[in-house]
Amino acid sequence: MSRILITSALPYINGIKHLGTLAGSMLPADVYARFQRSRGRETLYICATDEHGTPTELAAAEAGQDPASFCAEQHQVQHDLGRAFGLSWDHFGRSSSPQNHKLTQRFAQSLWEAGFIEERVTQQVYSNADKRFLPDRYVIGTCPHCGYEAARGDQCENCTRVLDPADLLHPRSAISGSTDIEVRGSKHLFLRQSLFSQKLRAWIEEKRDRWPLLVTSIALKWLDEGLQDRGITRDLEWGVPVNAFEWGPNPDGAVPDIEGLAGKVFYVWFDAPIEYIAATWEWADARAAEAGRGPADEAEWERWWREPAAADVTYVEFMGKDNVPFHTVGFPCTLIGLNEKLSADGKWSPTNNAPWKLVDELKGFNWLDYYGGRFSTSQNRGVFMDQALELLPPDYWRWWITANTPETSDASFVWEQFQAQVNADLADVLGNFVNRILKFTETRFEGVVPAGGGDGPLEFKLHKDVLAKLRELTEHLEGREFRKASAALRQLWVLGNGYLTEAAPWTALKTDPDRAAVAVRTGLNLVALFAKVSEPFIPFAAETIALSVGEAFPGQWPHLDGQGTLDILQSGRAVKAPDVLFRKVEDAQTAEWRERFGGPEADA
Repeated sequence: MSRILITSALPYINGIKHLGTLAGSMLPADVYARFQRSRGRETLYICATDEHGTPTELAAAEAGQDPASFCAEQHQVQHDLGRAFGLSWDHFGRSSSPQNHKLTQRFAQSLWEAGFIEERVTQQVYSNADKRFLPDRYVIGTCPHCGYEAARGDQCENCTRVLDPADLLHPRSAISGSTDIEVRGSKHLFLRQSLFSQKLRAWIEEKRDRWPLLVTSIALKWLDEGLQDRGITRDLEWGVPVNAFEWGPNPDGAVPDIEGLAGKVFYVWFDAPIEYIAATWEWADARAAEAGRGPADEAEWERWWREPAAADVTYVEFMGKDNVPFHTVGFPCTLIGLNEKLSADGKWSPTNNAPWKLVDELKGFNWLDYYGGRFSTSQNRGVFMDQALELLPPDYWRWWITANTPETSDASFVWEQFQAQVNADLADVLGNFVNRILKFTETRFEGVVPAGGGDGPLEFKLHKDVLAKLRELTEHLEGREFRKASAALRQLWVLGNGYLTEAAPWTALKTDPDRAAVAVRTGLNLVALFAKVSEPFIPFAAETIALSVGEAFPGQWPHLDGQGTLDILQSGRAVKAPDVLFRKVEDAQTAEWRERFGGPEADA
């Protein structure tokens, strides 16, 4: 049985994330991780805060803190919010960790020694008004390709083209808005991505039938436009330092100009993906510490990342579409450069080192926006994670986001649609079913699973329908098709309500107590089943449901051969109706929240 390694795109450290960030990586990754664990597969779900770069330095300065203190505080905020939403990371790490510093430097040194990194003097944008070099993303201007007027110097968010600051029309500082900028020479390290173009294309082409079209089309678009070498260092203070370790010689016998690289750090998009591996190292060290021993052996975390120990691992990444290029091009270049060597005649061959694992399955998402526009803190538009939990319990948000996952196109959050869907699905369908059958059991069967009677045609049909829908749900979750999986789960809940209405134990009890007992027993077994299969989506309610019928939580995923599907609870087991699982969202609440968080942009 394959082990499952899951990573979701690292949330940036500077600020609480909005619902779109949750929808684009962390929540679907959590649903998938919970599902895989319930199937009995050894699963490791890794995430971390992305802590380096100019935005961190600026946010820390604005908060009156040094970057290290700022990041430590904000990491805890994001960790606590994620846990409050039920995100079941096995470890939530930090890209500023000692492990990531060591691994980033180690990888860079290996790539240099293999000839995949070289030194170049580049022309960097310097802001006289801000008295600092401006990283690419802090030069803004008009995109030369699509005309978007707020394009960043590293990438246009509108057309996704990769840019250099020199490409922008009418450039200015994103910090001060000043156009008093000039270009100065600065020495930097470059990853020679152009050498990997054919290798990457062949690798991505192999994934066409397995990866979403969104992912492969973005990756191939980059390659079709010509893969460029990429600078992997920046003129910053906060980050993984470039000159803090001994560099070995490259194939030409040269070592980097350490003096010329003084005061520089590795580019955030070089070190951040490496944190997936480093966070696994952090996880292993934390487990070792809990066991009362020293740092973990390398084998404890490398078994997830390096062949041959990781031969049975299926590695799955989750991310928004803006992160796809860095995970299909940039990070694979790093790993391929560690795993293989390139001869002078252009032939690739394995190195003598144990190879690092590349991603097997990559699930990319479109964007979740707010009434067709962007979430914005400055414009008070949209709901952020802390605000969401002030309004409603996390399962409301988890259900709506998963059921509306932006898989094939962008999705939009609208208060009226949110209200209608959570009321219909959670309150009217699932909540109503659980409450009806458990209340009836308490009042008419002394709160225990009744014995007596035998299944009839209605139960046989129900069993067939439930098994078919369960197989469909399982297939969709295995395929990471979250909208379809949510629809299949809701249809399972509907089957329960339909059965209970048709079986009508309250009527049968008057003339045929055994028949009523069969209906109630079947209904209670449906409750137990729903707890198991709802757990990946709405874990808090699923736990309440499981405990109401005396089941352990989390439970095991049902067998797909039909054995025991509706034979979970023994007769005589005590059950107890929970408090109302889902209170309906009222019109007055929706109106209030729309006023508070904004509606359509035309109304804002």
